Amino acid sequence: MKLGIVGLPNVGKSTLFNAITKAGADSANYPFCTIDPNIGVVTVPDERLDVLARMYNPKKITPTTIEFLDIAGLVKGASQGEGLGNKFLSHIREVDAIVHVVRCFEDGNIVHVEGSVDPARDIDTINLELVFSDLESIEKRIEKTRKQTKSGDKKYLNELTILERIKDTLEKGLPVRSMEFDDDETIFVNQLFLLSDKPVLYCANVSEDEISTQEHNPYVEKVREIAKSENSEVIVVCAKIEEEISQLEEDEKQLFLEELGLLESGLDKLIKASYKLLGLISFLTAGDPEVRAWTIVEGTKAPQAAGKIHSDIERGFIRAEIVAYDDLVRCGSHAAAKEQGLVRSEGKEYVMRDGDVTLFRFNV
Repeated sequence: MKLGIVGLPNVGKSTLFNAITKAGADSANYPFCTIDPNIGVVTVPDERLDVLARMYNPKKITPTTIEFLDIAGLVKGASQGEGLGNKFLSHIREVDAIVHVVRCFEDGNIVHVEGSVDPARDIDTINLELVFSDLESIEKRIEKTRKQTKSGDKKYLNELTILERIKDTLEKGLPVRSMEFDDDETIFVNQLFLLSDKPVLYCANVSEDEISTQEHNPYVEKVREIAKSENSEVIVVCAKIEEEISQLEEDEKQLFLEELGLLESGLDKLIKASYKLLGLISFLTAGDPEVRAWTIVEGTKAPQAAGKIHSDIERGFIRAEIVAYDDLVRCGSHAAAKEQGLVRSEGKEYVMRDGDVTLFRFNV
């Protein structure tokens, strides 16, 4: 799964990306520093793996991962090609969800492309560019679908109705994600790959001085109001601090967080929130060779989850032997959990749950 980090130039996108991936993306103080998206694969924090590792003493621990793309800063007029905008919009089209970094700090040494800090205006600028881009593609699709309706096929008539609803919404400057669709309509809308339909996580970037007093930051409050109106989520980070934290060893990192009065790093919050945003869960496998987390979409059935490990396991699926993580830890071992009747045998229709510790039985 891919997430695109977007925002206006000089809001802290590349600094945050550096912290996430330690990839060293250039974060110079001028627009369009990042022309091609930097890509980084990062692990999803999961304390359960450490606990299982202590139980199984495996040769290897493998967490699940998520991919971040650092996309260059959009500017007003991007949908018309301003600031290499069309190229950047095409990068956004490739991601599953958007992490929208919003500047919520004052700093005279860092130039704001609009000349002042205003989260509402900045969010509106990005959203409108995505809306304008979608409007252009929807108008083309309507034109094509109108011709297809001459066949009298109800399918095209229904599609035209949905497309015109979308066009009306976009013309009001509203993103497609603000609309509601039934199940059948959602399948069609997903095939349109609209930019403003992608789920968004707002990342309010504050100064080092304000990370512990973020509740009193009026810029952050404005971002929260906007996110609430869209049913989106907000996390607050200080990209500069996160970059510093990313250079520390694990024990130093914990001490640094405690000094700041924080329970976890902003990056851990960001990665977990991004995982949740995409509707993903993890099932776990545990044994002497490896303790591992596997990413699946919520609602995935057991055979398809098995296919994440290997296609042969899905093809020859017989059953899944499953114990809930909490039950396994409470019992202290797989054998003890089995004695207490907590290890279940599940078939092809079983819907996987987050934290299922699983052994797949198969035959090919």
